[in-house]
Amino acid sequence: MLTLALRGFRSRWTTFTGSFVALSLGVALLTVMGLALASSVDAPARGPERFAAAPVVVKAQDTLHVPTRIGDRTQPLAHPGPIPARTVAALRTLGKVTQDRTFAVGDDLIGHPWSTAAFAPYHLTAGRPPHAPDEVVATDTGTTVGEHLRTAHGTVRVVGTARAVGTARAGGAGGAEGAEGAEGAEGAGSAPVFERALFYTDARAAELAPVSTQLVVVAAPEAVRRVVAASGSGARVLVGAERRLADADPHRDAEALTTLNALFGTAGGMTGFVSVFVVASTFAFAVAQRRREFGLLRTVGATPGQIRRTVLTEALLVGVLASVAGCAMGSYGAPWLAERVVESGIAPAWFRIGEHAWPYQVAFWTGLLVALCGATAASWRAGRTAPTRALREATADEHPLTMPRFLCGIALLLTAAVTLALALLTDPGDLLHRKTYTSRPLLLITATALLSPLLVRPLIRLLTPRGTLVRANTTTALRRTAALAAPVLVTVALTGSLLGATATLNDARATEARERTRADFVMTSATGLDARTLDRLRAVRGAEVSQTASSAVYVLEEGVALVKSEARAVDPERLAATTDVPLTAGRIAGLSDDSIVVNEEWARHRVGEHVTVWLGDGTRRSLRIAAVMPVGTGDNGVYITPANARGAVVDRVEVKVREGAEASAVRTALRSAAPEATLLTRDAWLAAAYPSAGFASADSTTRLGYFLVLGIALLYTALSVANTLLMATSDRTRELASLRLAGATNAQVLRLVALESLTVVAVGALLGLLVTALNLTGMWAALGLQSVRSPIHVPWPELGATTMACALLAVSAAVVPAGLALRGPVGSRR
Repeated sequence: MLTLALRGFRSRWTTFTGSFVALSLGVALLTVMGLALASSVDAPARGPERFAAAPVVVKAQDTLHVPTRIGDRTQPLAHPGPIPARTVAALRTLGKVTQDRTFAVGDDLIGHPWSTAAFAPYHLTAGRPPHAPDEVVATDTGTTVGEHLRTAHGTVRVVGTARAVGTARAGGAGGAEGAEGAEGAEGAGSAPVFERALFYTDARAAELAPVSTQLVVVAAPEAVRRVVAASGSGARVLVGAERRLADADPHRDAEALTTLNALFGTAGGMTGFVSVFVVASTFAFAVAQRRREFGLLRTVGATPGQIRRTVLTEALLVGVLASVAGCAMGSYGAPWLAERVVESGIAPAWFRIGEHAWPYQVAFWTGLLVALCGATAASWRAGRTAPTRALREATADEHPLTMPRFLCGIALLLTAAVTLALALLTDPGDLLHRKTYTSRPLLLITATALLSPLLVRPLIRLLTPRGTLVRANTTTALRRTAALAAPVLVTVALTGSLLGATATLNDARATEARERTRADFVMTSATGLDARTLDRLRAVRGAEVSQTASSAVYVLEEGVALVKSEARAVDPERLAATTDVPLTAGRIAGLSDDSIVVNEEWARHRVGEHVTVWLGDGTRRSLRIAAVMPVGTGDNGVYITPANARGAVVDRVEVKVREGAEASAVRTALRSAAPEATLLTRDAWLAAAYPSAGFASADSTTRLGYFLVLGIALLYTALSVANTLLMATSDRTRELASLRLAGATNAQVLRLVALESLTVVAVGALLGLLVTALNLTGMWAALGLQSVRSPIHVPWPELGATTMACALLAVSAAVVPAGLALRGPVGSRR
């Protein structure tokens, strides 16, 4: 068998080259995604930054702990409270206590009290510390002493610049005074910039951030622990590496890796599907193409088992060589991918591909298994065919759709239909989740591809005139036609389903927001609006003002799951003037300090029922349900009153112009009342907050993930189409020569080949469009059940571009080898 397989390599090198290239590229892609996924599991250990030189940091309780029958459930608090004053007083008896305060002063710019600068440690590189309320020290290297900066809290003057240096000792810390005069300390040991900050005087920082949730104590850690434990405040004592938990967003590395893990996991799964799909199809077509050869072997006495063993030996050789080559290519491709995701800002700067063995193992054995399975499925039918029938089948495809393939296709089609119906009946919101609408199309794509020989013939008859050679050739060689249409089907269906689902969901969210917002103007502030500013806004003549604050509530579902729900703290009377809250029961006017407005996703959502919740500061309350909202696209959270959102700051003000008032005058007065806030018209705010520009409005991670998937699909389409056409053209030399002998010119033959390719691409595109329509219809039905009225968004430009690319690839891959085969005298090609 080995000798026969090696001879087959020499005689049919075109077929085996195509299979080798398809498989090696598939293994390479699986290796790349596997290495990237393995490297995104664990974040590197990060040391403390702002408090690297602090001996002990005491952090107020910032986590909600709820006991359940299976253990404590935890969630981070939206509004951690301050460290109790009695605890602070007790700590002062141990040593110096410095209260830390952090507050936003602009986009990506935060403020701190100057007394905390020494604990990074920051050292002055120019100027002096701040002494007046409008003076600051800046860490931005592009800022100079004497410069005036406009912030959310007014204009300030830079009186000094500072830089963090990596020469801190964990056990010692000087006061802020020690930072003075350290202008020459910026030399060796400078640390990377980890924040853009302005340091205010301690008094001004206390005005801007009255609540202090953490402090630094210069004392022995054990003594601090005893005092904190005795206070019963739930505060944590941080020393050593734990001090990083006092930095801003200490879990950002883990969160970034979670995003990367989801990105590479999705891309890897789709890569595996596309590569396995195309490789198996390529191997099956390569084996089916050799029916004449198998028929001849059967006539000279070869048994079905010998034929199967020959094919499997060939597949084993190709599989081993291609898998090894693919692993080698993947080892070079993975670092390149890591560099791209870092450059795009999706991954943190430290992300690198690590040393992992299991991705190579998975990719190698997957490639080998796909090669063997693809060859086995086709060789089984060839091996059991009678010799005379095998010779007859070499001229035409009499039974291109076998019973096992038909049954598998019907089973997958029924599975897709049943799971969709169950989801619509039980949990339509699940169809709006990214994992669901990313993976669900695979069932329909596979089912349609398996049943394609049944669907291809009627589509070809629809697209081509009766009695033409294009119709005769494409309907006679149904296996070849289906093999060429399959990769086009995959690419078009993935493009339409993934991009269409994202765009449809974005449009639905935008539609939901447009129907809900009645305000003429929307004012937002990342730093929050204080009480005096709100009083000025409410005093604007001709304006109905409704202020809201972002908060959260927590509820224990089924006694074991602590679920966080985003909440808006509102005044119900003012809210009614600017917002049309969608309700399925109750009235928004019924909202009070003892009640809550929930959505239907909550386990308990009947008006009048009481639910036990934990507020954003951890306070436990029993609130009556005043009204119920539909689930919608998932953005309908919870409404509470400001009394149940202690610590939340007003970050959005919606304004309705009263009848008879001039909008321009109201707008001018609003700008004067809150000059540091962002004021937008209703349409401008909706466009910024809920972009409905289809797929272009998706976040960068989603776009990158889908570009990876669709790029891989298009690459594989090019490869599969080129392979299939090259293999098919090598067997059509006699056919093309017969056309020339019958009087056709070279141009006519090439035009025929091109038209056949375009017809097959059109068939694949129509099947892909059918899958797209079915998937998007399911999402549209789910949105309707969620009380969202939004049309289906079909990405026609992207579908057109994908189909055109497939058509160009198919025509090029068909015409070029056909033109080479037609060279020379006509009689020499008989």
